[in-house]
Amino acid sequence: MDEELEFALRIAEAAGEIVMKYYRREIATEWKGYNDPVTVADREANEFLVREIRSAFPDDGILAEESVDDLARLDRKRVWIVDPLDGTRDFIEGVPQFAVMVGLAVDGRPALGVVNQVAAERLFYATVGNEARMRTPDGVRTLHVSNRRDISEMAIAVSRSHRPPLVETLKERLGIKQEISSGSVGVKIGLLALGEVDIYVHPGQGVKEWDTCAPEAVLIAAGGRMTDCFGNTLAYNQPDVHRRHGIVATNGLVHDQVVAVTRETMGKTQK
Repeated sequence: MDEELEFALRIAEAAGEIVMKYYRREIATEWKGYNDPVTVADREANEFLVREIRSAFPDDGILAEESVDDLARLDRKRVWIVDPLDGTRDFIEGVPQFAVMVGLAVDGRPALGVVNQVAAERLFYATVGNEARMRTPDGVRTLHVSNRRDISEMAIAVSRSHRPPLVETLKERLGIKQEISSGSVGVKIGLLALGEVDIYVHPGQGVKEWDTCAPEAVLIAAGGRMTDCFGNTLAYNQPDVHRRHGIVATNGLVHDQVVAVTRETMGKTQK
């Protein structure tokens, strides 16, 4: 995967440069759906990423957030799954908690991921089975999740722009007192890989494959775990790209415990 990782790093950085052309400038915003904005930055970066992938790996499938999904990818063993601008709302508001994300799934599971938190100059990357790393202007460091086991001493990553009531219930039931708010899913998982937070739960259906592929690869390489809220492995390159049962991401040491509480809490709220 060395060739693929170097390629993913290159295009994620180049797409980041495209996005930054529009950062903190007056640009039009459209709405694809409720709480789902899109801008020219999303679309231009998406077009670039798809074009580069098709040129370099013509036999691979592609799933990209701002491209029409014709499902041709379902016949491919390898599928590039990209989000050209994860955290568009943060981008629009001038908050540097957005990212360009490039992932590669092989046989339905993440094989590599790059999360470029471009405005913060933090580039997270990994191939599954190797170390996770972060590149900044100060150099490159190896990443590993925290080794905390006492949930009451852990910090949870929460969304900056929306907080489902279930998250507050989970915090109370788990006895978590510390929280760090952030934007993009990829940025939250970066905090997990850095060991700055220990848990992230998104109980809703708004998360899709392009939100989780690259971050999950980084988290796995950093020693953490990501599943849906019922503990099921996340499958990629599916006909339905929605994460219908949300996601739970942890340092791995308390994953089963967090999933058990999340599953019970979600079951009660859905009755």
